Amino acid sequence: MYLDINGVMIKQFSFKASLLPFSSNFRQSSAKIHRPIGATMTTVSTQNESTQKPVQVAKRLEKFKTTIFTQMSILAVKHGAINLGQGFPNFDGPDFVKEAAIQAIKDGKNQYARGYGIPQLNSAIAARFREDTGLVVDPEKEVTVTSGCTEAIAAAMLGLINPGDEVILFAPFYDSYEATLSMAGAKVKGITLRPPDFSIPLEELKAAVTNKTRAILMNTPHNPTGKMFTREELETIASLCIENDVLVFSDEVYDKLAFEMDHISIASLPGMYERTVTMNSLGKTFSLTGWKIGWAIAPPHLTWGVRQAHSYLTFATSTPAQWAAVAALKAPESYFKELKRDYNVKKETLVKGLKEVGFTVFPSSGTYFVVADHTPFGMENDVAFCEYLIEEVGVVAIPTSVFYLNPGEGKNLVRFAFCKDEETLRGAIERMKQKLKRKV
Repeated sequence: MYLDINGVMIKQFSFKASLLPFSSNFRQSSAKIHRPIGATMTTVSTQNESTQKPVQVAKRLEKFKTTIFTQMSILAVKHGAINLGQGFPNFDGPDFVKEAAIQAIKDGKNQYARGYGIPQLNSAIAARFREDTGLVVDPEKEVTVTSGCTEAIAAAMLGLINPGDEVILFAPFYDSYEATLSMAGAKVKGITLRPPDFSIPLEELKAAVTNKTRAILMNTPHNPTGKMFTREELETIASLCIENDVLVFSDEVYDKLAFEMDHISIASLPGMYERTVTMNSLGKTFSLTGWKIGWAIAPPHLTWGVRQAHSYLTFATSTPAQWAAVAALKAPESYFKELKRDYNVKKETLVKGLKEVGFTVFPSSGTYFVVADHTPFGMENDVAFCEYLIEEVGVVAIPTSVFYLNPGEGKNLVRFAFCKDEETLRGAIERMKQKLKRKV
């Protein structure tokens, strides 16, 4: 794969030059030069000349580009598009949590926190986990506060996975999973979830899990599809893990956005807590994604590895935001019920609108995402469709091919986010109704 001076490659597909971080002079003077992946150019000045040099990146990361979310957000701004791509709300979090952060700052809680979390937050996380799962955990020995769930994922991978270890992913998957596993030197094996229901192919999973498997990395409710893993699926995973002595890394950041069924944490199944790292965060539930407060819950023998990695990744997490997170996690149950009700209305608005536009929309039981088939509109793949959607229609979606080990498996699908206010959702739908026409 290459970074062509006419576009940034996204695995096997390319975006147009509008996304390139090149200087215009280089583009004009080097129109026939093709650089290896990662060959974004920088200018190095000397006394006598100015030369262009390729940026440098370790081999374990050279296949990964600027994240798709960054690229789509750049295009959204350039074209004045309504952004239903990146999964952050365009409304603010609750006042009582923000006020707790302000008060913590005023109270002087602004220096480094204890590396694995202030005691009050560790206790609040443990209490919430007990309420949600029935599991009693030691906040001092089994809870680690991290800089968002993404760091919890990185700490778990880097702290517990050795080079050459085999880790199973369910595709499509959050893009940081593969990159983090690459940094850990893991051997990645994919199990693809396919529409319309994105159910786990259980027989394929049974064949994939062997005594060579070190871990399974899973996400429920599932980004990008909105699927929730059923009890039968979770019990099958649990049985295979116990039989083959496999760890589970479970990303559960959307646990409070479960619409059609109750969320089940795999750690709560018999025999699973001792081999599971459960990861979660504040951002999705409280619409405060920029605070980057996350955590990992695991038995002491696994927490040790997570904390070792965490200590050398970020060491500690924002102190005033941790104090505010204590207030957030003590929110009454009515908050979570209202959150789910509000998001369900948003989901219904977007799904109904997308169907009226002409998309085939697949069921979403959780998260704030829906996946749709774009092929009725005649584009060759998801990247081409998303470019057209931004530039000609003025709406942003995410091409799902970047979430697969084999990008071709996602070429017919795009992801829309409904974590937006009603006006934004309806405005995007109206633009698509006016400018997007079915061709098939």
